[in-house]
Amino acid sequence: MKRTFVTILAAACGLAVTAQNKKVQVYTTAQESSRHIAKTAELNFTEFRQPLETEPCVFIDPANKFQSFTGIGGALTDAAAETFAKLPANKQKEFLTAYFDADKGIGFTIARTNIHSCDFSSGSYTYVADNDKELKSFSIAHDQQYRIPFIKQAIAAAGGKLPLYASPWSPPAWMKDNNSMLQGGKLKAEYRQSWADYYIKFIRAYEAAGIPVWGLSVQNEPMAKQRWESCIFSAEEERDFIKQYLGPTLHKAGMANKKLIAWDHNRDLLYQRASVILNDKDAAKYVWGIGFHWYETWTGGPMQFDNLRLVNQAFPDKNLIFTEGCKEKFSMDSVYNWSLGERYGNSMINDFNNGTVAWTDWNILLDEKGGPNHVGNFCFAPVHADTRTGELIYTNAYYYMGHFSKFIRPGAKRIAASSSRAQLQTTAFQNTDGSIAVVVMNTTDKKIAYRLWLDGKAALTESLPHSIVTLVVR
Repeated sequence: MKRTFVTILAAACGLAVTAQNKKVQVYTTAQESSRHIAKTAELNFTEFRQPLETEPCVFIDPANKFQSFTGIGGALTDAAAETFAKLPANKQKEFLTAYFDADKGIGFTIARTNIHSCDFSSGSYTYVADNDKELKSFSIAHDQQYRIPFIKQAIAAAGGKLPLYASPWSPPAWMKDNNSMLQGGKLKAEYRQSWADYYIKFIRAYEAAGIPVWGLSVQNEPMAKQRWESCIFSAEEERDFIKQYLGPTLHKAGMANKKLIAWDHNRDLLYQRASVILNDKDAAKYVWGIGFHWYETWTGGPMQFDNLRLVNQAFPDKNLIFTEGCKEKFSMDSVYNWSLGERYGNSMINDFNNGTVAWTDWNILLDEKGGPNHVGNFCFAPVHADTRTGELIYTNAYYYMGHFSKFIRPGAKRIAASSSRAQLQTTAFQNTDGSIAVVVMNTTDKKIAYRLWLDGKAALTESLPHSIVTLVVR
């Protein structure tokens, strides 16, 4: 891409961006066509000062900037690693390119993994022997078979850099009051320091294996008693564990730079958890951000984006990160359902518009059964591998995520984006190279003509029924 010195200087200095001499490249995924993230048009801006109410527009304003963008990615779980290992070499290469190559794929730039087992493992396991309070037996040998080689290949495919954060689903059974890794239970008081030390051991072991660890969350879904690995922390218990054990232990180990993520559960209780932890300065000083999932919809209601907005307003110095989401109850008959992608698009647009800096999908790959999963909690992934045939199945969720991850790159700043039609959902970011990526999603059955408006000029285009587009202004 050729850029003039003036353009580069303007972007670097934060000067006003206008539509003068700009073109708009349109990339489309639509239900009625076979095109996926396909370049479908190149538009020009023309004079268009004041739209009428009858003339739909998406307005963008680069003069008003918000949060910085960290990245979009997925979870590199045991299940994903084991499924990947069953693919033939050419399909493994295709998979890695599809997810991590920014030119040929969708360019994922962040990842999550589990600290010992979770439900998406073939069985429960830990890294220490029972009752080893000093953690002298700590070993990640289990992960050397599938997960560590998989993560290292993902890092290589991403160009050698892939920020990775890790989450525990449960402490070892002997550290808990129910003597089980499953069915909730709580961490016993006498093992709080041992459990804090466990995170340090994990980070050091993974980094010694050649996998840098960018951050960690305190506990996956700390208010969920599950039939799989789970552990309950009230807001006060998580606050106190952070300020008395985990935070100081990370700092003492020279890991103050690791991004510590609290909550890591649904949007419903998000504000209550954030307020209890972040209103305590002794806990808040250790916390980089608040993680959240999208499963509050189990009640039958919609996703609760207002809770994100409130946390962002109340604690603007802390980060919001989407740490997990997937469609549950897998069925091979539904892998091409268009609603899969639209759920992702709806969440991503609204999460970003309410201050989210990073967005991490759940399992990056699962098999033809929606697993492996040792408790039968089979789910959808954006990509499934049919391990019987070696084929890869790309759901619409993969392409919908790609409309964000391929065009919005780390370091970008969200800019003001406003739609004059509720049927056109939108968000926009300005990249560090000055280009602007505008995502527009239409979940209706109707084609909608609209204009992309910038500084008194507009480019006319249309939104197809059940489509998502990224308009790149440069």
